Amino acid sequence: MLNRLDELTERARSGRIRRLVVAASADEPVLDAVRIASEDGIVVPILIGDVEKTKELCQRIGFNIEGIELVEASDGYRASCLAVEMIRNGRADIMMKGHVSTGPLLKAILDKEQGLRKGGLLSHVALFETPHYHKLIGVTDAAMNVAPTFEEKVEIVRNGVDAFHKLGISEPKVAALGAVETVNPKMEATTHAAMLTMMNRRGQIKGCLVDGPLALDNAVSKEAATHKGIHSEVAGDADILLAPDINSGNILYKSLGFLGGAVSAAVLMGAQVPVVLTSRSDSNRSKLLSISLAAAME
Repeated sequence: MLNRLDELTERARSGRIRRLVVAASADEPVLDAVRIASEDGIVVPILIGDVEKTKELCQRIGFNIEGIELVEASDGYRASCLAVEMIRNGRADIMMKGHVSTGPLLKAILDKEQGLRKGGLLSHVALFETPHYHKLIGVTDAAMNVAPTFEEKVEIVRNGVDAFHKLGISEPKVAALGAVETVNPKMEATTHAAMLTMMNRRGQIKGCLVDGPLALDNAVSKEAATHKGIHSEVAGDADILLAPDINSGNILYKSLGFLGGAVSAAVLMGAQVPVVLTSRSDSNRSKLLSISLAAAME
C-alpha cells in the first residue's frame, strides 16, 4: 500500500536513473520540474525542441544543462516524433510532454508504424494523495477518452491495474463508479460497472478486484457502504476509481485538487513506456511527482 506521493520520489531515487526525453522542451514549468528531478538523481534528461529558447529558459531558472543532450526540432510534432524515435531505439526510458499540444504528441505516439503502440488503448491514470483518504487513490480516465465504450472501459481498467502492478501493488481494488449502487438499464454506467464486475469474477479481467456500480461515497467510505448495506472488499478501500466518462473523471480530478486539498501525479498508460502528460493547471509539485511516478514504475 502506498500512503504518500513522496514515496514515489523515494522509490525512483533508489532505483536506476531513468532517461527522460522531453518533447518540445521550451516550457519553463516543465523544465523546472525536470531540473529538480535531475538534481535529485531521478532522471537524466534529453531536451528536444527550440534549443536557443530552451537554453534561455534554463538559464532563467538556474538549470545547469552542461552535459545534457539538446536536440533541435522545428515544431512540436517533429519534437514528439524524435522523442518517440529515441524511446524506440532504447535511448530513453520515459517521455514527457513539453510545449506541444496533446494532439500532435499523440499522433506521434500512436503512429501505426513508427509510434509506441502496444495494441490497446491509451488512458490517463492519476494518483492522488488527499488528507481525507487512508492511502493513495487512482482516478481514470480524466483526460483521454471522452465517452468510452464498454470495450474501451475494459482497456482503461487494465491500464490502471498495470500502473499499480508496476508500483508493486499486486491486486488493486477497482471501484466502477456510478450515481447509484444498483443496476439501472437507463444509466449506462451502472450496466457497464456490473459487466466489468462479472468479467473480473470470471477471470476475464485479471490481477485486480473489481466491484460496481458503486457511488463515490461507498467506494471511499466503509461507513457509508455499511449504512447502505453494501458488503464488498472494494467499498471503502478502493485503490482505483473508474469514472464513467471524461466529464465525471475530469470533474473528480479537479475537485480533488482544487477543493479537496489533494496533490496528484499522473501518466498516460497503454504505450510502450509511461508518458508524463501534465496539465497547465497542475502545480509544479504535481509535475515533479508525475516524473517520479513514471520513473518509479518497474
